This record gives sequence, structure tokens and C-alpha cells, in this order.
Amino acid sequence: MAQARELVIAIDGPSGAGKSSTARGVAARLGLDYLDTGAMYRAVSWACMVDDVDMTSPDAMLERARGAELLMGLDPTDPRVTVDGHDVTAAIREPVIADRVSAVARVIPIRELLTGRMRNIIAASGRIVAEGRDVTTVVWPTAQLRLLMVADPVERIARREAELAGAAGHERVVSSIVDRDRKDSTVSRFGTPAEGVTLLDTTRLGLDEVIAAVIAMVPGSLG
Repeated sequence: MAQARELVIAIDGPSGAGKSSTARGVAARLGLDYLDTGAMYRAVSWACMVDDVDMTSPDAMLERARGAELLMGLDPTDPRVTVDGHDVTAAIREPVIADRVSAVARVIPIRELLTGRMRNIIAASGRIVAEGRDVTTVVWPTAQLRLLMVADPVERIARREAELAGAAGHERVVSSIVDRDRKDSTVSRFGTPAEGVTLLDTTRLGLDEVIAAVIAMVPGSLG
């Protein structure tokens, strides 16, 4: 049997643009692996939090990141995340982690460390949908399909509130999205598409419509 050709779909964008749901849906329908690169930063943030690492010390956070045994599940229907043997899939979605993750993500040596791990995962898979902030430009710029998903801020906030199901108040959600974008923009360009990256505005599209749009862009001989 001939070996399946490489297919990497890279999806970037701000919080609430629909990256994760879209990436999982596309991966499930095409039989591909799925990688949430943002979850890797969240996992390191969790490790720092439970070990009381000083979040104002880049060196301390980097040391913890280097020592973390981080395993990413690639099943788009159940992408589990474990750190040092602990299943943190649910824990890294808590608001307390969202409040801390930018401190970790802004440390350049941590970004370099995790980028290396992301590349190893993508290379080992060969057929995968990877989503995050700079997958299209830094992590895997040679992906066969590179997308930047965006949406109106009001829509992004509404989506995040629905995702959290009331776990966080409106003002907290607004602050989280606005502050996260501002902080992350210092180390990652995710507001405008780089050369060769297709812009996909999801503001007025439902999830199934977005998934169908992405699948339609996949090179026919690779999907």
C-alpha cells in the first residue's frame, strides 16, 4: 500500500475566531491528527502554577518548561493533554490558567523550546491539522494549507462566553480576549495574514460552514 502523502493544515488566529473547533472538525472529517499548540503553553502555565513558580521570572518558568514531561493527544475527538503523568485536559481551560498563559508565552526561550516540540510532533505525524498563533509563519510555514481565521471582536466574545457556559462573567471574558490579544501581539503576528496565508473571516459563518470552507481549500490530491 502506498504511503499517504504529507498533509499539514496550519490554522492561526486570535481567541474566539473558531480555530480549535474548526481544526478538530476538519481533522476528524479528513482522518488527520490534531494539534492544539496553544494547549502546550497552557500546560506549561499549569505546571508553573502547581509548583508555585515565580511567574515574573522568565528563567524560573523556562526551567519548569524544560523539565515538564508534556504529552499531547492527537485524536481530534478527544485531544488529551498530560503533564508529568497528570491529565490536565480540563484544568488548562480554567480561567486561572488563561490569566497566566501570556506570561509564559511571552518568554522567547520558552517559545523556542515549545516550537521545537511542536515541529517534532508535526513531523512525526505527517498528516495533521495544527492550530495556534504562529503555526503558519514560525512553526510550520511549509504547510500545504495555511489559514488565518479572524472574526469580529463582538462575535469572538460571544463565542467564548458560550464556550465557558457562564463560568466567567462578561467583563472577564472581554478583558481576557482583549488583554490576551494585546500581550500576545508582542511576540506573535496573528492579526494579518503573511504572504501565502489565506484569510478566512468566520464572523457570519456557522461551524459547519467554516469546516466545509477549509476542506474545500485542501489540495485535491492530498485530502
